Amino acid sequence: MSGIVHLVGAGPGDPELLTLRARRLLDAADVVVHDRLIASALLETIPPGVRLVAVGKAGGGISTPQEEIHELLIRLARDGANVVRLKGGDPFVFGRGGEEALALRAAGIDFEIVPGVSAGFAGPAAAAIPVTHRGVARSVAFVTGETDPGAGGRPVDWAAIAAIDTVVVFMAGRSAATVADRLIVAGRDPSTPAAVLVDATLPGQTVLWLDLETLRRRGAGRTRRPTMLVVGDVVGIGAAITAHAAAPEPDSDLAEAARGEPPAIPARTVDAVGAVAR
Repeated sequence: MSGIVHLVGAGPGDPELLTLRARRLLDAADVVVHDRLIASALLETIPPGVRLVAVGKAGGGISTPQEEIHELLIRLARDGANVVRLKGGDPFVFGRGGEEALALRAAGIDFEIVPGVSAGFAGPAAAAIPVTHRGVARSVAFVTGETDPGAGGRPVDWAAIAAIDTVVVFMAGRSAATVADRLIVAGRDPSTPAAVLVDATLPGQTVLWLDLETLRRRGAGRTRRPTMLVVGDVVGIGAAITAHAAAPEPDSDLAEAARGEPPAIPARTVDAVGAVAR
């Protein structure tokens, strides 16, 4: 008897922001195949005995090829397992959920798509930054700072992105300076407020308040921790809400705050070559 794969959004990081549907599926799962950057605090809420398999990318480190993830999901389902494929944020927002759904459909595997709270708006909200604000920002663009040259598709139209009121950049740790430069070259004012968010919604959340020109010169340090970038006048509103100056001169503090290792994955987790039970 064939099993089923649930493509589940884990939310932005904080386990309290998991949806009720996601919680019920995790509690009933046989196997959870999760992204490597899923917060350890969330993984620790999964019942004992559920197999955990870590796949995906980890800030430029170990990477599981997407085709291998497809094969793993198909194999587990054909073995009759109730599988949760757990992805950060929402599975269809820079999560390759569409690719996995197509692969499952082609293989004749039953699957379900379970939306999650996207970090695209939840991360900024946790830093008190509204991505829209009456009279300030009526448009928002989500873009990724990391691109896969082998994935095909069109390059980012930075001129179009620069014209959007609020720009939210996923996976921005290593590319923050480059993104800032592209936005400025495309016409964005160098004094536009910007914020770098590290570990958004988690207890160790760090928010770095600056502007595009400072970010272009300084970057955001080299970090393997989940990092987002927010650009736009709404960042100034967030700075006002939290009583922070919106454009400090960070010097080495920026790199120091962003530097660090990702949260530890529980010992019961192994990667896609095998799985163990706690």
